[in-house]
Amino acid sequence: MKYSPGSFLEKYLLLICLLLCSSISFAQPTTLPTTKPNDTSLNKTNNSKWKDEEAKVTYKKLNSAKIYTIDTSLHTYQRQPFLRTWERDMGNLGSPVNNLLFTPEDRMGPSLGYHIFDPYRFNVDSLKYYTTSRPYSVFTYQMGGKLEQVAGIMHTQNIRPNWNVAVDYRKTNSPGYYQAQRNNHDNASLSTNYKSLDKHYSLYAAMVYNKEQHDENGGLVRDSDLVNPIYSDRKTIQTPYQSTAYSTTRSPVFNNDREFTFLLQHSYTWGQTDTLYDEEDTAKYTYTLTPRFSITHKMELSTEKHTYEDLTPDSTRYVTLFNQGFANTGTGYYQAGSDSVLTQQKWFWADNEVLFNGFVGKEASLLKFSAGPGIRYDQFISQPVSNLIPDSLPKAVYGIGYERKSMASSYLTGELKKEALVEGEWEYGAATKFYYAGEYAGNFSLNASIGKELNERKGSFVAGFQQNLNSAPYSYTNYENVYTKKFFDFNSESVTMLYATLDISHLRLSGGVRSYIINNFIYMNDSELPAQYTVPFTIPQAWIRKVFKVGNFFLDNEIVYQKISGETPINVPALMGRHQLSYERSMFRNAIKIASGVEVRYNTTYDPAGYNAQFNRFFFQNSVAVSNTPELSLYFNFRIKRFRAFLMGDNLQQVFAIRNTILYTGTPLVNYQSTGITYTPVYAAPNAMLRFGFSWAMVN
Repeated sequence: MKYSPGSFLEKYLLLICLLLCSSISFAQPTTLPTTKPNDTSLNKTNNSKWKDEEAKVTYKKLNSAKIYTIDTSLHTYQRQPFLRTWERDMGNLGSPVNNLLFTPEDRMGPSLGYHIFDPYRFNVDSLKYYTTSRPYSVFTYQMGGKLEQVAGIMHTQNIRPNWNVAVDYRKTNSPGYYQAQRNNHDNASLSTNYKSLDKHYSLYAAMVYNKEQHDENGGLVRDSDLVNPIYSDRKTIQTPYQSTAYSTTRSPVFNNDREFTFLLQHSYTWGQTDTLYDEEDTAKYTYTLTPRFSITHKMELSTEKHTYEDLTPDSTRYVTLFNQGFANTGTGYYQAGSDSVLTQQKWFWADNEVLFNGFVGKEASLLKFSAGPGIRYDQFISQPVSNLIPDSLPKAVYGIGYERKSMASSYLTGELKKEALVEGEWEYGAATKFYYAGEYAGNFSLNASIGKELNERKGSFVAGFQQNLNSAPYSYTNYENVYTKKFFDFNSESVTMLYATLDISHLRLSGGVRSYIINNFIYMNDSELPAQYTVPFTIPQAWIRKVFKVGNFFLDNEIVYQKISGETPINVPALMGRHQLSYERSMFRNAIKIASGVEVRYNTTYDPAGYNAQFNRFFFQNSVAVSNTPELSLYFNFRIKRFRAFLMGDNLQQVFAIRNTILYTGTPLVNYQSTGITYTPVYAAPNAMLRFGFSWAMVN
């Protein structure tokens, strides 16, 4: 059925949009800038700065010639901005994340090994380098239940046509539905890209800062409390680490991670230069360059610090690591500055790489090959630790100090790449990195792929393989504080992946297969300690996505299957699905576009991973299995010009379900509070809630 512009349905939807827009000024936190009425299009006498015309904004990724445009779609706009389709947090925005579609950690070469907050971080190697015809800014804001808030701002502008600067900042704060699970993150990036007018010199530079603060509550002591009516206020459910003597809102146990990274990459290119003159104004001209040879220098500096602290320790929490009596015995005792457990690890590294590059072919279809050496310096520090210090007698005395490990490594890197920049072209590439000197000698990565961008009806496909041989990260091999020193020794881990993907846009169909072959798998075992599984194993995976369209209705279906053998120490479900039914259309002569519907997500019964706060890492467990109620959400997305917003009812299955969905287990509590009973805590999904968010793009 079609509706005229004056129909009741459109008037009703317009009223909803106006009400949502009017609520923005009340929904924003005080730290966000607001726009005065006389700065909008309502007052035509004061709009010289902010204009309605579209800006031409594109971006590239480092070491790629492909040009991308900013995503302004509505189809899945309501989904969490950080998490990929199958990733799951611990029931609170900003909490540690695990991917239920098995994906090994990226840890080739020297690394500290903390990846649990990666989805929230800005990564210096994957930043967007913009080109824009006008200064362009995007304000974003999201709020949910229990004071959940995300606020961000991105601004980019071209200082000159060949020089762009971009800055991005995001603040995430979420106290959560349960006791003492607050997350407080700050993430920022600054990037610039420059190319000389004659195209010979190019520069990319970036800085990122990531700070994640996560309060640990240890989970819910008894999952039966979720069905007890006296705990309708989830903040009253007992958690192992919460201490009212310390705080009624914060946990005395927390993990913090801080990272700062700087990147500089610049190149000088030799080749055939030509000058193109403007037909209307011969005084205007541009240069074109067909490259033949170039030299690239890449430098990276980074520092990362990970801190675990327990201000009210109970000795039963640490029985697998050390034996130590504390004044606090689980009774809530807290005295500032005494009886705490602190573990801090730092990582500093500097990397320098020089590449010699050659080019074959025309500018729009170049084959690039590169090779060169690299050298890096890594330093790992653990503190505080007990060091044995002989005095002048000599007499053995202990002092609080730190352990330092420094090393230099040398490697060779090479790449062959041809990108498909126009429709119908083949693209292929291969790259390798090999450490030949230093403690990490023998570590390598190798990957190759081939694909083709077909026409709109046929779509595209990619196939390839990757192989890594890597040493264990520092945090897996070393655990120290003033009470203990534990070292673990592992053989190099081998990870091989074969994959193929197909995307047929005309049929709204995509899918793929992937298979991992892993040997000497490094993980956290069911004793919650670093371990190695020495039996080789494979994990085949397959997924498919199909979108059906009938008029203005869309049914979006995604299904994933992965096969895990019975003895493999990995916690993931075999089958997962996500289905979204939406109504999408433009109205009022395309002045507004809406996308509204329902989304359901489910997975088969499986043993969820456990979470260990001391190591800030998920561990393998097979004593608890969960079968969850399908997760349900209703949403309404809309866009007016450069303004997008969503209103969503999330976790609506909690209205009908007996208890909240169980996501992960925690560290078992042996003889909890001297009761003689052992509990296995759980981490549960939040209650049903309303979420609202928007993004507003402005052009100066």
